[in-house]
Amino acid sequence: MAAKAEGRRTRKNRFEVQQGLIPPSSQVIHFSSSQWEQFIEAACRLRPLENGTQYVYVKRLGGAGDGGRDIDARLELTLAPDRWDLYQAKHYASGLTPTDVFRELAKFFQQLELGTYPRPRYYFLCAPKGVGNDLGNLINNPTEFKRRFLSDWQCEKTGFKGRSAELTRSLLNVITDFDFTRICECQTRDLIDWHALDRGAHHKLFGIGAQRQDDPEAPVTISPDERVYVDQLLKAYAEQCGQPISADDVMSAGQYQEHFQDQRTLFYCAEGLKIFSRDLYGEEEFDALLAMVRKGIRPFVNSPSLRTGLERLDKGTSEVSKLRVDDSILASKLRPGDLPGTCHHLVNRGQLSWVK
Repeated sequence: MAAKAEGRRTRKNRFEVQQGLIPPSSQVIHFSSSQWEQFIEAACRLRPLENGTQYVYVKRLGGAGDGGRDIDARLELTLAPDRWDLYQAKHYASGLTPTDVFRELAKFFQQLELGTYPRPRYYFLCAPKGVGNDLGNLINNPTEFKRRFLSDWQCEKTGFKGRSAELTRSLLNVITDFDFTRICECQTRDLIDWHALDRGAHHKLFGIGAQRQDDPEAPVTISPDERVYVDQLLKAYAEQCGQPISADDVMSAGQYQEHFQDQRTLFYCAEGLKIFSRDLYGEEEFDALLAMVRKGIRPFVNSPSLRTGLERLDKGTSEVSKLRVDDSILASKLRPGDLPGTCHHLVNRGQLSWVK
């Protein structure tokens, strides 16, 4: 709204990991297995799918009796073939190997044979350090993946010692019919990106703080966006002095000049908060703060004991500084002029007035 002062270097609104903390990609390495599963569940709830859709049902099932599925994520409420995705969480100190995964796949195929659940659309492997080279090469070559998996089970290799008898003809048919292109790696960076779509939860979990830029300065000339609240100020001044007063009058000299410039400064303090909210959280958070402010100060501004517009202005901007707005995500980033400035933003939106 306001032009930046020439040559002035400003700080930008941004998110950053707080000093002394490590990035999310490193923090997840130190999660417990349970925390890792909970993180994947939260990320899946937010994951954008085709055509802007999301899963309609996401549930964490990790633990005894999970049937080889840690997260059940469905495209429709009914558990139907090819209409759900299975997320398998593995929190190990290194990248996943075939030994880590083959036994889980054996459990998965046994459950398919038993009819515990239908065939998923995808089987996602989720590990903070990803998949190792050997497993990665198999995932990239589904035909070889299937051949190696069956061969190692039959030969009791790669974690299958003493288990060859479990590979019955019926189970073999289930595995043979399964398309191994459905088995994919779900990369940690994607999970982090999905989880970050809920900024509040993401920032709380990983200790990420929002850094607010410098507030805009009030321009020399009045912006069209200031018209409504400026008009209310002029009416309040005119009411007190008993004669019409223009913006040029208060801008040039006179008893209201300093007061007028102070109110514009407050407006632009709150404008900086509005820009910060828009850039990092969405402007609806600023709107929610305005709603709190309006609810908190209206009883004071509308008091019958106040006779003039300037009295209402002084009462509103005084009482607003006493409000507790801890429920707002913006509360921790408030600056001294922000809450008084929100009064002028409410006036600018026609939600508050000084002169009746």
